Formats: sequence, C-alpha cells, structure tokens
Amino acid sequence: MSRRRVALSVAAGVVVLGGAGAFAVAQAGEQPPALVHSTAHYTAPTGDRGGSFTFTTGVRASSGVKSLKVLAWPAGSALGKKEPTAAEMTEVDSATCRPAADGTARCTYTTPVSGADVATSPHGTWHIAVLATAKNGTKTLDAKAADFKVG
Repeated sequence: MSRRRVALSVAAGVVVLGGAGAFAVAQAGEQPPALVHSTAHYTAPTGDRGGSFTFTTGVRASSGVKSLKVLAWPAGSALGKKEPTAAEMTEVDSATCRPAADGTARCTYTTPVSGADVATSPHGTWHIAVLATAKNGTKTLDAKAADFKVG
C-alpha cells in the first residue's frame, strides 16, 4: 500500500472518529430533564376557609427549563388504568419555574380548592403527573411524580 493511501485511510479514520465523538458529546448535552425532590401538599377547605393544592419540584435540564405541566388525577379513575401521555399533558396547567442556585429550576404549581371541588371529587389517593420540557426540546414524563390523599 502506498504512503498516500495510508495517509488517506488515517485521515478518513480521524474524521469518522472525530464525528462520532462530536455526536456523542452533542447527545450527552441533550439529556432529558430530571425531576428532583417532588412534593405534593393538599390542604382541605374548612368552614368558610378555602383549601389549596401545591406541587413543587426541582428540574435539572442542561439547556434550561422551558415548561413544566402538572395534572392531579385520582388513582381510582380511568387514568388509573391508562396513565396520561405526553401528548395529553401538553394541554394541562403549567407550573411557574424559577432558576435556583444549584443549577436546577424550582417549579411550583398552586391551585385553590373549594368545598364544592371536594364534594364533587373522588376521595382517596391522587397522583401527580408532570411533563418537563427542556429548552432544547427534550421531555420527561412522570405519571406518578408524587401522591396525596383527599378525604
């Protein structure tokens, strides 16, 4: 084999390996968002005082957090047989996310709960489904990020 062919083969190998390495680095930077320290807190309404539901979580995403969608659903419902999908989650309420000191975003969703809400809602265990979307478009769906009890 001539020196020219060897040089071309080596150069081609370097280009292929370099491209594969660049692809691996790019893929490593596009990891889906990760949820950390998710909590749900439900306060039932009493007398003339309303209640509330609050969900809080940390979201780690290398490109930043674009959105966090939150859905509370009763374990005994039809969703209990078929958990929410990412497509369904795009239509639900959004949490408010703010950057935190440790590189995560702190996301909080709060909604009031009235006596009428409790009277018409199933009692028992409820699950919290969340869809985290990073600015680079990667997504993480956790259909049971946290639980709370009603009644």
